[in-house]
Amino acid sequence: MPEYRLLDTDEADAPGDEFEEIDVEDTEADTIARQRDREFSEFRKRIKDTEQFKVEDSVFDDATYAALYKLVQDDYIVAFGGPISTGKEANVYTALGDEDTEVAVKVYRINASDFTDMRGYLDGDPRFRGIGSDKKKVVLAWVRKEFANLQRARKAGVLVPEPIAVERNVLVMEYLGTEEGRGKRLSEVDLENPETAYEVVREYMRRLHEAGLVHGDLSEYNLIVHGDQIYVIDLGQAVTVHHPNAEEFLDRDCENVAAFFGRQGHDVTADELKSYVVDEDG
Repeated sequence: MPEYRLLDTDEADAPGDEFEEIDVEDTEADTIARQRDREFSEFRKRIKDTEQFKVEDSVFDDATYAALYKLVQDDYIVAFGGPISTGKEANVYTALGDEDTEVAVKVYRINASDFTDMRGYLDGDPRFRGIGSDKKKVVLAWVRKEFANLQRARKAGVLVPEPIAVERNVLVMEYLGTEEGRGKRLSEVDLENPETAYEVVREYMRRLHEAGLVHGDLSEYNLIVHGDQIYVIDLGQAVTVHHPNAEEFLDRDCENVAAFFGRQGHDVTADELKSYVVDEDG
């Protein structure tokens, strides 16, 4: 029976120091895309023609190909695998990374999606002053925020995919899966011990909050069982506790988590969960 261990907690920086503005200026990938040298052009054609990594011009622009090209040059990606998931905001693929480790490559779309929903998580966050509605800047900020949030979560003792590299709208991170496929969502498994799983999830929520973060979209669909452990994924929308909508997002997280474990037969309420997360009693 899984015990769902917790990570040892490193001393997290005090909430509030995450206010350093995130740089969304052109990266080296943008420069490479503008130069369009022969080697890059050949790489771009090879990726576009690869069935396992099939992409279209309407989904990825030249700078996205250049970002992948740069990550290959820097040895973060050695060979591409197949798709793990596709969504309205991003596609995720497997790839072979440095030292033959399997990694996940998350590619956010810039040209083919409506990012209106992202604004609710960015507006009011001091890290994103001046970005406005520029689609490219919104996406670049979102990806760098996800990378930073993953780092912060791990430092706080929360099991999340290890962030490895970020280049423009491409994020490379630890792959949660085996030869049989990706790790299963909590919604896809039969929990033998829902009480223990709940205790782990609520502790993760508490540690995130103590580190100054609220997930903002937490549910059984972005909690992954990998091996005998539970991981939290999709931290791109996570906001700081200073965000004007942080409490509303936390309430929604608590309602989702409590409702799921209630359906598993564990007697818990959203109010009890929130009290634990914000440590009202202590």
